[in-house]
Amino acid sequence: MAVDELDTRILRLLLEQPRTSVREYARILGVARGTLQARLDRLERDGVITGTGPTLSPAALGHPVLAFVHIEVTQGHLDDVGDALAAVPEIVEAFSITGGGDLLTRVVARDNAHLEDVIQKLISLPGVVRTRTEVALRERVPQRLLPLVESIGRAAAARK
Repeated sequence: MAVDELDTRILRLLLEQPRTSVREYARILGVARGTLQARLDRLERDGVITGTGPTLSPAALGHPVLAFVHIEVTQGHLDDVGDALAAVPEIVEAFSITGGGDLLTRVVARDNAHLEDVIQKLISLPGVVRTRTEVALRERVPQRLLPLVESIGRAAAARK
């Protein structure tokens, strides 16, 4: 989907001021409320905007340990294992990957003992051959999209 300069200005505002009203966004951007709403609807329909809920902190919810668990799966069982992972609440994300393993999961835990319990649960799933775990020590770059949106906006402006 082509994103133009106005779209990137809208996305930047959504990232910087997520609790502002559509009316206020329109005022800040200098566009009609209907124009802004139509753009927001299109961005949602096209999958650019995928959610509007709050970002939660697992650490603040009592799960400060973050680990990345690589899972090697028996051939032909990727979908089954993927479905089983969805039933493990401590898995907050899972991806099919290339390279050393078949799946990469982001796991949160209360402490290292709890992390070990989660890993043991994963190892016991039918179709799981082995796991490899890497514990995150400190977040160096928090999840962010604003620099990407700004880069896309500069590219859109340069095309004009």
